Amino acid sequence: MSHPLSVKTLPTLEKVITLDQIQRYSYVSGDFNPVHLDEEFASRSSFGRLVAHGMLTLAFLSEMLTQAFGLRWIESGGLKVRFKRPAFPGDRLRTWGEITSQEELTDHTLVQCSIALLNIEDNGEIITGTAKVRLPINQEIK
Repeated sequence: MSHPLSVKTLPTLEKVITLDQIQRYSYVSGDFNPVHLDEEFASRSSFGRLVAHGMLTLAFLSEMLTQAFGLRWIESGGLKVRFKRPAFPGDRLRTWGEITSQEELTDHTLVQCSIALLNIEDNGEIITGTAKVRLPINQEIK
């Protein structure tokens, strides 16, 4: 039986990494690694400059999935991702996602998606991976 998830593409979000975001994320997460906060230290790192927290950038994908699946994402979602390259202050990023499969089971529909976070400037991959979410039978995507 086919599920009514007719929308194959997930919402697209665009974000700009700012120094303020990185600093605030450090305080919220407790991650005060100087590669995120100390320009002099970061300039001597393998990155050559300040870098955004990986989990900060991953949150943009979670925001996209929350927009697509609402509370179901928060309640039953799961990710498998690979961090491919860092994001830096000033980078403009775009989320990308599409539903790749849906399987109707006894009490829910299992939806799988391919997801990515891309640098708008060169379309380079920051994060790639898959997401799974369980939806009630016949739930439409927002």
